[in-house]
Amino acid sequence: MSKKIKVLLALSGGVDSSVAVKLLLDQGYDVTAAFIRIWSDTKTVQGVCSWKEERRDALRVAALFNVPLITLNFEKEYREQVASYMFREYEAGRTPNPDILCNNQIKFPLLWKEAVARGFDFIATGHYVRKKRVGRGLAPRHESWKLLVGKDPNKDQSYFLHRLTQEDLVHTLFPIGKFKKDKVRKLARKCGIPVADKRSTRGLCFIGKVDMSEFLAQGTKSKPGKIVMIDGKVIGEHKGITPYTIGQRHGFGQGSGKPLFVIKKDAVTNTLVVGEENDPALNPKEIKLTDLFWISGKELKLPLKCKARIRYRAPLESATIYKLQATSYNLVFKKSIHAPAPGQFVVFYKGDECLGGGVIG
Repeated sequence: MSKKIKVLLALSGGVDSSVAVKLLLDQGYDVTAAFIRIWSDTKTVQGVCSWKEERRDALRVAALFNVPLITLNFEKEYREQVASYMFREYEAGRTPNPDILCNNQIKFPLLWKEAVARGFDFIATGHYVRKKRVGRGLAPRHESWKLLVGKDPNKDQSYFLHRLTQEDLVHTLFPIGKFKKDKVRKLARKCGIPVADKRSTRGLCFIGKVDMSEFLAQGTKSKPGKIVMIDGKVIGEHKGITPYTIGQRHGFGQGSGKPLFVIKKDAVTNTLVVGEENDPALNPKEIKLTDLFWISGKELKLPLKCKARIRYRAPLESATIYKLQATSYNLVFKKSIHAPAPGQFVVFYKGDECLGGGVIG
């Protein structure tokens, strides 16, 4: 009898990763679940983390399927690499996406490190993405893989995983990527999974729902400053630019009844620039990009026509990537896009394939 392939699966206590356990067991894998603890309140920085409740749900699922569950604590790494990055970016007037960095620097590499140390062959997650092998080498590390969008367009999570490396793809399984969410819930109910009807969590990766203004106030410095129109006219005062996002609607104390929107956050002058929704400054056709990442491991031939998404769940738009200098790029869209935010990630696609992405400059 051949030895079963051992998989360490990240079990969050939600329905998606719970169904992933069942699917892997049905495929004959030897599964161990791993609950990842990445945040708990401290005297210095507090959030709204319900990790104890989530772990309790994960334990119930593991017991149902009779699989071991281990708890991994990556809290120190998260605070040093992700939370600190988030505070720095917001303080600089930018809008980061910590969930992407969390996957890229914490969840996947650290889970794999634990898997190797414990003798596992693969790791797995409950993300709605797929992978496809496009080249086979003499050893797994010589294989070539593509990251594909999940079959459910409403749940596809390739945006959050666009910085996975070839090495990540070689040793990671995505059991639910070929299913739609309603099918996943039906499978969960059929199997009697206790979290079958649990609502999907939203908020910061592993922290959950937080009041962003209060959370950021714990790690950033803010002070009152001017609110100005795009022409420089002062119309009011803000209490701190940190919590605002580009494109955010706000009255800003205007009595005209016309809604105004954040166009720019100037951290140097501590100024919030606002304007009307159709202002050209809020609806550009091209944006600067830095820190490009290609899932293939090498830069694709540029200029490159593709589809691009400027934030999670934003519509895919036709665009062309141009290289300006060694580390700077231009992304030119076929039509104007609304409220691209410096610090956010743009992700590139060709058909079902996620190519990679870059950071809005």
